[in-house]
Amino acid sequence: MKGYVLPCATLLSFCLSIATTQAAELSIELGDRGKTWSTAELLALPQTRDISIAEDVSYKRSMHYKAVPLAVLLNSVTPDEHIQAIATDGFAAELPAAPLLNTQGARAWLAIEEPTKPWPALGSKGYSAGPFYLVWENPEAGNIGSEQWPYQVAKLRLLPPVAERFPNLLPATNANEDVQLGFAQYQKNCMACHRLNKAGDSQFGPDLNLPHNPTEYFRPGFLSRYIRDPQSMRHWPQGKMPGFSEASISNAELNQLLAYLSHMASRKIQ
Repeated sequence: MKGYVLPCATLLSFCLSIATTQAAELSIELGDRGKTWSTAELLALPQTRDISIAEDVSYKRSMHYKAVPLAVLLNSVTPDEHIQAIATDGFAAELPAAPLLNTQGARAWLAIEEPTKPWPALGSKGYSAGPFYLVWENPEAGNIGSEQWPYQVAKLRLLPPVAERFPNLLPATNANEDVQLGFAQYQKNCMACHRLNKAGDSQFGPDLNLPHNPTEYFRPGFLSRYIRDPQSMRHWPQGKMPGFSEASISNAELNQLLAYLSHMASRKIQ
């Protein structure tokens, strides 16, 4: 009896997907200590578990993963330190270490895509969140935002805090409390994709202060609407910016972010 023969293009795509997952490696750089983990090594760790994520930020539904607690991979990191997660597309999430090390409440896991069980594609993007994806159990317990769920992670590295690395991001010392709090919201929600005053490690989105700050060209009220739902303001099928719901950033936090951006419009670097 003849077997079913896959079309060449389908077979090639399938083989490339399997090969990519099998060859996947995660680099972890913790100061003078570094290690590269393969998919097989991570899956073989005794702490690796089957977990369920009720409301996955990227897949918009319940998902099941093989995953290892991120604290296991960051066992020499202390809560006062800072971790950056870099994805293959240049997305660079800035993550305070303390939440990543939690064993109660909001808990961070590194989900690992198994070679024989590839994850589904992310919407119409044609690729999955793998091979490595930072997911959270009980994210609401730690006020974890959507930008703290980086997928296609290639590297985790220990770095000094954002304010120390990028002084061009700092508001004036006499800035009011909303501006100061807005700087924290910028780090949490914007830095993974954007630079500001050429400061930041992301290679994903445009600079938010140069040549013009969005508060300079959006009419009052429209910038907040754009952040909530970018496609409702500027329909662009290829647009990559996600919308930020009130679950991700409250109205008060959004106003703080806007206060920071408006403040930085007068602090452009020369």
